[in-house]
Amino acid sequence: MNRRQSLKWLFGLSTLSLANPGLSRAGTPAGPALRKSKAEWAALLPAPAYRVLFEEDTERAGTSPLNHEKRDGTFVCAACYLPLFDSSRKYDSGTGWPSFWQPLPKAVATRTDFKLIFPRTEYHCARCGGHQGHIFDDGPKPTGKRYCNNGVALHFVPRAERLPELRA
Repeated sequence: MNRRQSLKWLFGLSTLSLANPGLSRAGTPAGPALRKSKAEWAALLPAPAYRVLFEEDTERAGTSPLNHEKRDGTFVCAACYLPLFDSSRKYDSGTGWPSFWQPLPKAVATRTDFKLIFPRTEYHCARCGGHQGHIFDDGPKPTGKRYCNNGVALHFVPRAERLPELRA
């Protein structure tokens, strides 16, 4: 095992508990975690959304129509429909991905990601565990955070419309 493999293995141990879909999800506003197999999610979701949500892929910058969404409403998880962000917390970060400065209370769970060797904070839907994006410390006040989200991991629901029922 070379040094790089050793470091990946060591860092992987620190995030092993996050492979458990129930981690940090018991206190979500939607109740208990939603557990489905990868095959079940793959059958329910379009391929690009599945790859981002459950294989932690990243969509290409500038490709999501949600990046330019300016209406009043709620952004929900594309997998389980848990409300994650209010439109009043969205801003144009100039990165090419929908960005928010704060999620809804107890809507996301975080873990450390070492995929690029240096640590980043990754966040997931607190209910289904679907990967949403990463958190950076270059956002606007009052939080200074940028929740950089993959557009295919979200659905937008205009304020005048009813939120979808949570997926069972």
